[in-house]
This record gives sequence, structure tokens and C-alpha cells, in this order.
Amino acid sequence: MSMILYEKDDAGIAWVTLNRPDVLNAMNMQMRDELWDLMHAVRDDPDVQAVIFKGAGDRAFSAGADISEFGTAPSYVESRRARRERDLWWFMLSMDELLVAAIQGYALGAGIELAMCCDLRIASDDAQVGLPEVSLGYIPSAGGTQTLPRHVPPGIAMQMILTGDPIDAEAALRHGLVQRVVPRDQLYEEAEALTRRGLERRPAEAIVLAKRAIRDGVELSLEQGITLESRLAALALASDQGKRGVKAAGASG
Repeated sequence: MSMILYEKDDAGIAWVTLNRPDVLNAMNMQMRDELWDLMHAVRDDPDVQAVIFKGAGDRAFSAGADISEFGTAPSYVESRRARRERDLWWFMLSMDELLVAAIQGYALGAGIELAMCCDLRIASDDAQVGLPEVSLGYIPSAGGTQTLPRHVPPGIAMQMILTGDPIDAEAALRHGLVQRVVPRDQLYEEAEALTRRGLERRPAEAIVLAKRAIRDGVELSLEQGITLESRLAALALASDQGKRGVKAAGASG
């Protein structure tokens, strides 16, 4: 059985479903390998401009790594090797496509870490998100110790990681971990609507360049970041889409 379901529409939006509902969409090595292959296929598909991630079933986006694979030397060694050779999380962070996570129910450990590799996160009002790894005797290892403090205040990140306690959707919104909270029965509709609005109203190249400015600039000094922004803005203005946009704005003014 495929651990990942994939479909795309004519508007350039692809849906990726984590498909292990019987175990709360826990991520095992097969799922991660399927995601690795699929994300490369998405990158190479000119028809895909955005990806929306969701979890199968009613209970979870993903409860995190599948702990049933823990505890044996072969699986541990294989897992470490796979992460060195196929760094899914860093690959997602480097993608130009718009990535959206539609979070329902539990998003724990690797589940919320995957969501933090996305550009936008929309949560249902019953969502619970957290990094519980310390309660199992280890630490987040899919980027969580680095990505969480880049989304929420450092003190909140410290509390979530050191206690392992999850937070609810409203707290996640308040701290900036998600950008929107909606009723459960509206989650996927709202996620798709937001994604469609972005693609319909904004040139794809502008989204790509804006993502690069934010992603690459956050690690730079302010002066270096402004220089990066200026260079990418010049590329945007020089593009055909940029020229048409400036011309249209001038005409309307």
C-alpha cells in the first residue's frame, strides 16, 4: 500500500496525503522515502505551482515518527543513513513551489516538523501541535530545534521542546506557528481557497523570488539581506510578468 496519496488539478495545485490513518499517519521509512521521491517529481513538474499537505482520516495530520521502527540496530543505522543521503526536510525548505500544510487533529514530532517546512500552515480548531521527543528520551531530529525558534518566540520554542507539551490551535496562532485557524469542516476548503488566491492573483515567479528573499535572507545581516532583496527585486522587475505588472499598475494609476 502506498503511504502517500497524490493528486493534482488543472490549476497547478497538488494534494499530498499522508496515508497511514490506522497509526495516526505516523511517518515510517517507507513514507519518508515516498515523500522524497514525490517532492523531486513535484519540483520537476512544470505544471505544479503549489502543494497542499494533509493527513488521511479524522484524527491526525501526523503523530510523528513511527516509534515501532525504533529500538533495533539495523533500523536505527538505516534511518541515520537515509537522513544523510535523502534529507527530505532540507529539500522541502529549498523548494520554490508554494507549500501549504492543512493541519487537523494531532501534528506531533515529525508531523509538525514537516508542516514547519511549509510556507503556510492552516490549522483546524481542534488541532494539537507539539514536539514530544524529550518525553521519549531523545530530541527533535527532523529540524524541529532549528525551525521552531524561527516561527515562534524563543521562549515558547524552549518551553515546547523542553516540556514536550503540545499546544492547541489558538495558542499556535497566537505564537505565530500557524497563520490561520478555521473550523474543522472548513479546513481543506479554506486551504485550497487560500492557495488558489495566491496563484491566481500573484505571478508565480514573484512568489518564487519572494520565498527566496525570505528563506535566504533570514540568515544574513540586515545589510546583506537588503542587498539580496534588491537583487531579487531587479530580477522580478526584469521578468515578463514583472513588466506586465508594472505596466498595468501604471495604467490603473
